[in-house]
Amino acid sequence: MSKQAPVLTLIDLNAGEPCCPPMAEQRLPAQTAAVLAPAFKALGDPVRLQLMSMIASAEGGEICVCDLTPAFDLSGPTISHHLRVLREAGLVDSDRRATWVYYRARAGVLRQLAGLLTVAEPARG
Repeated sequence: MSKQAPVLTLIDLNAGEPCCPPMAEQRLPAQTAAVLAPAFKALGDPVRLQLMSMIASAEGGEICVCDLTPAFDLSGPTISHHLRVLREAGLVDSDRRATWVYYRARAGVLRQLAGLLTVAEPARG
C-alpha cells in the first residue's frame, strides 16, 4: 500500500487554464481558498520556504535530500518533516532511489500560486 500524499491540483488539465484569476481581479471562493491554504501555510515557515527555494532552483530540476540536509543546522528527521509538509501541500514531488529521496518542485502549482498573487500595475496617465 502506497503512502503517497494527495496531490494538490489547481490546473484544469483538460482546459489548461488556471484554477482561478488573480485575487486582485476577482474574489476567491471559499472552496478554492480551502484548497489553496495548505500550500500557502506550508510556505509560511522559514525553513520550508528555504527548502522550496533550494528545490525549485536545483540544477537539473531536482535535488537529493542528501544535498538539502547539510544546508541547515537541523536534524535529518526535522528536515524530513518539513519536506513531508511540502509534499503533502502539493508543492513538491519525490522519488526514492536506493537510499536517497530526490525532490522536484511542481512548477505548475507554483505558477498557479504566483498567478493568484499577481497585482497589475496601475495605469499611469
